[in-house]
This record gives sequence, C-alpha cells and structure tokens, in this order.
Amino acid sequence: MSTTEPAEQILTSMQASLEPFFDGLRAEVEKYLEPGKIDLIHRAFLFGAEAHKEQKRKSGEPYITHPLAVATLMAEMRFDAETIIAAILHDVIEDTPVAKDEIVSVFGDEVAELVDGVTKLTKINFESKAEAEAESMRKMLMAMVRDIRVMLIKLTDRLHNMRTLGFMRPDKRRRIAKETLDIYVPIANRLGLNAMRLELEDLGFAALYPERHRVLVDAIKKARGNRREIVDKIESGISERLEQEGLNGRVSGREKHIYSIYQKMRRKGLPFAEVHDVYAFRISVDSVDMCYRVLGAIHNLYKPVPGKFKDYIAIPKANGYQSLHTVLFGPFGVPVEVQIRTEEMDKVAEAGVAAHWLYKTGEDSSFGTHTRVREWMRSVLEMQQNAGDSLEFLENVKIDLFPREVYVFTPKGEIMVLKRGSTPVDFAYAVHTDVGNRCVAAKIDRKLAPLRTPLMNGQTVEVITAGNASPNPAWLNFVVTGKSRANIRSYLKNLKRDEAVQLGRRLLDNELASHNGSVAQLPAEAVEALLKDLKIDSFDRLLEDIGLGNRMAVLVARRLIPKQLESAQSQQKRGLKRALSRYVPSWLWGEKTDSVRPLMIKGTEGMVVNFAKCCRPIPGDPIVGFVTSGRGIVIHTETCKNVAEYRKLPEKWIETQWEDGVKGDFVVEVRVEVVNQRGVLATVAAAIAEMGANIDNVNMEERDGRHSSMTIVIEVNSRQHLANLMRKIRTIDPVLKITRSRG
Repeated sequence: MSTTEPAEQILTSMQASLEPFFDGLRAEVEKYLEPGKIDLIHRAFLFGAEAHKEQKRKSGEPYITHPLAVATLMAEMRFDAETIIAAILHDVIEDTPVAKDEIVSVFGDEVAELVDGVTKLTKINFESKAEAEAESMRKMLMAMVRDIRVMLIKLTDRLHNMRTLGFMRPDKRRRIAKETLDIYVPIANRLGLNAMRLELEDLGFAALYPERHRVLVDAIKKARGNRREIVDKIESGISERLEQEGLNGRVSGREKHIYSIYQKMRRKGLPFAEVHDVYAFRISVDSVDMCYRVLGAIHNLYKPVPGKFKDYIAIPKANGYQSLHTVLFGPFGVPVEVQIRTEEMDKVAEAGVAAHWLYKTGEDSSFGTHTRVREWMRSVLEMQQNAGDSLEFLENVKIDLFPREVYVFTPKGEIMVLKRGSTPVDFAYAVHTDVGNRCVAAKIDRKLAPLRTPLMNGQTVEVITAGNASPNPAWLNFVVTGKSRANIRSYLKNLKRDEAVQLGRRLLDNELASHNGSVAQLPAEAVEALLKDLKIDSFDRLLEDIGLGNRMAVLVARRLIPKQLESAQSQQKRGLKRALSRYVPSWLWGEKTDSVRPLMIKGTEGMVVNFAKCCRPIPGDPIVGFVTSGRGIVIHTETCKNVAEYRKLPEKWIETQWEDGVKGDFVVEVRVEVVNQRGVLATVAAAIAEMGANIDNVNMEERDGRHSSMTIVIEVNSRQHLANLMRKIRTIDPVLKITRSRG
C-alpha cells in the first residue's frame, strides 16, 4: 500500500458499508484539525478496516468499530493527528499480518513507534502466562517513557474495552476487571486522568463484583431522595455566604462514585447506612488567592472537622493535582466534604497529563502535572534498569503506583512526596540512589530514629551516610517504595563474587562446626562427589551459591559430613526409619534404590525428610521446614498450630517448596461427622476406594445417640485429589460435615 494511492482506490477493497462508522470520528476531528490531517486519518481508517476485515468483536460488530471508538475518545481530548492514526491502528501488528515496516512506509516512523509500543509480545514463547503479561507490560511502560502517548492510547483502549465488557464470558470479565483495578486505574491516577480513573474504577467494580455493585446502586437510589434535600440546602447555603462576602465562586454538589463508597465501607468496616459523606461539593474560583478567601468564608459558615484539612495547592499530589480539601460539620450533623480550586486546576484535575492537548496548558509550574509525570517516568526507567526480570519489574511498578502519599521535608526545607508508610531508607533512595546505598542512620525532626520508622506528614528527615556503607538485606522487610526495593535487590544481586564466596565459606563453616568439622578439613573426594552430583564446576561456585542465598548452608553441610561422623547417628536413624516407614518412602532418606525417583522437597538431595504428623502436609500445601538433630528436616504446613511454638528458633527454620511434578502417596487425616445409621462406615469407605485412595486407619466415636464422628487416615497424591475425595464424601446423605485435620 503506497501513500501515493488515492483513498478511493483503497476503498475498492473494502465494503462500502463500513464508511458510516467513520462519520463520528470525522465530526470530532473536523472541530480542530485541518483538512489535510483529516484525509490522512481517513486513510488510516481504510488501512485498518482492510487489515481487520475478517475479524469481528464478541458483540458481532466489525472489529474496526473498536479502534475507531478509541480514536474518537482521543479526538475528544484533542490529540494530534499522529496519535489519532496510531489509535486507529493500535491492534493491527498484534492481531493481523500487517508488520511494523508496512506502517512505517505508509504513515511514518512516529505512528509506527506508537503502535508498536501498545502491541503485546505475542511472537515469543514464555514459561508462563504471568511472565508473558509482565513482559508485555514492561515493553509498554518503556515505550511510555519514550512517548507518554503510548500509555494514553492504551488507557483509552482499556476504557472502551471495559465499556463493552458485557459480551465476554464471566471468568474473562473478572480477570480483565481485576487487571484494570490493579494496574490501569493506578496508572491513570498517576497521570492525573481523574475522569478516566473514576470511570475505570466503577466499570471494574461492576464487572468484578456484580452483586455487590447492584446492591450498592439500589441502596444509593433509595437514599438519594432523603439526602437530596440536605444537598440542596448545603449548596444554597454556601452560595449565599459567598455572595454575602462578595466572593465569586461556582458551587456544585455531586454524588460520590460507587467504587469510592465501596472502598470506604470496606476500609472502615461500615454498613452503607453509616456512610454519610456520599455527596461532595466543589467550588471553582478564578485565582489562587480566591481559593483561600473562600476557604475562610465556608469555615465561618460550618465548623471544620479537626485534622481533615489538606492543602494540595501549596503541596500538590504526586500526579500534579492541586486543590484545597476540607471536611465540615454540616446541617443535621452530616459531614460535608468541600474541594476548592481554580478553573485551571479543575481542568488539570480531570484531564491530567492530557490537559496539554485538551487545553494547551503551560508547563511553567514546577509542581505541574507534566513535571511530576516526567519524574515518575524517570523512576520507572530506573526500576527497569535494576529489575532482575519482568515479573519483579511489574511488582516494583505496582508498589510505586500505590496512590496514598506522605509529605516530608529535607533539612533545607524542600518537600519530598513519598508513598504512605515510607521509612528513612525510602526517603534516602528518593533523594538519590547513592544516598540510599550509603545510608547508615537517620534523624527525624533532629532526633536519631531507627531506619525502619514510618514517616509522618510534616516531619523533617536527615539521612546520615558513610563512604564504606552498603545496603542491608534486612531493609527489604520494611521499605515500601518500588525504587528502594529495586535498588536494594539490584545491589544484592550484583555483590562481587569474592564477597559472596567469602560469605558462603563462613556460613558453611558455621554449619560444619556443629559436627566438629570445617571447610578446611573436608575430604577432597566428598567435595568432588557432591559437585558432580549437583552438576557444579567448582567448589567456589558452590560457596558463591550459598553466599547469594541460592543454596542452604545447612543442607550442603549435611551432605559433606564425613562418614565417620554419620556412624554415630546410624542406629538412631534406622530406628526413626522403622517408625516412619509407613508414612515416608525409603527413597526420601537419600539411599540408593533400584530406580531413580523424583525428590519431594526441592534442595533436599540426600537429606532425611520427615512429614509432620500434626498437620500431615501434602503436595500443594504451603510448607516450611524445621531442621532437627537426628531427624533431618521436618516438613510442616505454614498454618500448623505447632509452627508458632518453634518460631522462637528462627535459625532452625528454612524456606521449602514442593518439587515440580512430585508424585507419591501422602497420608492425610479427615474428620467426618455423620448421622448414626446402619452401613454408613461402609458407604464412606466405598466412596474413598472409588476415588482411588487407600484407608490407613479409622477411628469412630459416638457423640450422642444420633451422631458420630469418624477420624479417617487416608493416602492421597495431591490437594486436588483430597478436594475431589472430600467433595465426593460430602454428597453422601448421612454425612453432615467433613473437614481436614490441621494439627
């Protein structure tokens, strides 16, 4: 397709009936673009319609209606022609045979880069769907750093998809809605796109929790009549007071959005009847000075609620939002939220970064939306450079997108905006990466404070650094910003190899010392045998793995213990094997067998592994391991009641995971409450046999004349197997209840 071809020739390859779909977009772009640009947009429509001609949406409409709707939404925000064209073509690379080079040849590099930025990675094979989605998101965020319009196209694309989500099957609706609320809503908020954020929130809430949404909508409708009278009274009261004071301001009352009401109910545990501030009032004025004069007037009209005043004009939000917020004691004791801002602030509050195209607002203010967005994009770029993989990068971005903020001051009086719950370490990394890496102590309001102290609004924070200091791994337990987490992880991953080897040597020496040994005394043949078994090329590489936390020193030490030290334990081990032989297969004890079987627990090659009888873990259960003398590693479920007792010995606990594709029979205990009647035990036993499980033991107790309780020890191969079995037993008529014993 050539740019010299007239549009009429391209049209011959399409159905003429598609042309009316373009009329809505044409009417919008004619309001602000010259005819030559409109012709180019029309060419993009013909190009896209031809590319998508075989495709239809779930609603049955031609697919081209979706990109046209996205382009129309962007035209309403007065975006330039290149952005409108990219919006029309945003799916052609991903969903059609059209390549990026073809878009370059027809519409130029700028449009092609925008389209490519929005395109998911579909031509690469990933290990999991989560990794594929995370990598696609990383690609798009990096494209956003180069050109913010990429994210604006994607957000508008998501908005139209959410508006038409009803045609999707329920499980896909819920997945898309959750992704929207988790990722796209926070991004819209960060970019200051308030109107888009609110609509995405309400659409996402309706799709994710349709029944809760319906109930809340009905409750608001019922309450609306009673509250409307209060709203009218407050609105007229504020207008009259402004007129008496000679102040000009436009007052408007509005109903709060459903999702914000729902969040407040969940956050505070309130029923709807106790949520009073369902309505909010906005006063628009013509200058910043007038904002503060109006604030004084309404504080004279209604008493303010202490601690509820926020000045986002002097200290704007992270997305550049500016306004005065106050909460008042209104008539009948109803709390009233009031926002006061200029008309210009109101436009930016609703359109955010898109206000540049909508209203051609300047970027003079250092607190402007564009300045804040550029700062955030620089932060995203730094997280990308320090992240180990796409999943970690997306995790850091999600952390960074959390909207609530805390405002603190540097010793020079400069304002720093951080995520709520931030610590002095987060503050240090916000100042500069080097300051964070060299941080050793902090002063809050000129007093020394622990580095893990959560910061509060208005505090002055001073960071104390040292030239030879380095990040502490323990910081990961309390830092909250994505930038801090990414930089700490990056440093730990890039520790010099020699340091990791030295640390691994010390850790292994400490473990061998409990067996009266040391690294220096290890027999060469034992080391060589272990390296060969683990497929590691050198002992230093093994020590490096230990130092970096990739292998547990306690497990390596036990495999390197000389034979003579093991002989003293052999008799005890044989007795333990006999006691547990019914529950633990012999191949878990690290001995050679005729056939090679897979491991049950990762990283326990050659180790004694014992499954706790108190909680009886089975594959699929979250587990932890407890290292004991003579019994090896005892595996418990994370929810086992006995775990709390052993938490006093953290050095004995190790993180454990089931081996992939684990197979075998595992003992589990279930409790079945039944109605006393003849043959009930035989019926339950037959159901267990039918599900392919063996019964090891049964104990039956009569609770009263009518009911009995059966404790059954059975063998299953996974949590899914157990769930299916319990579901089967639950359908038996005399069975009242079945539960798994948890220890």
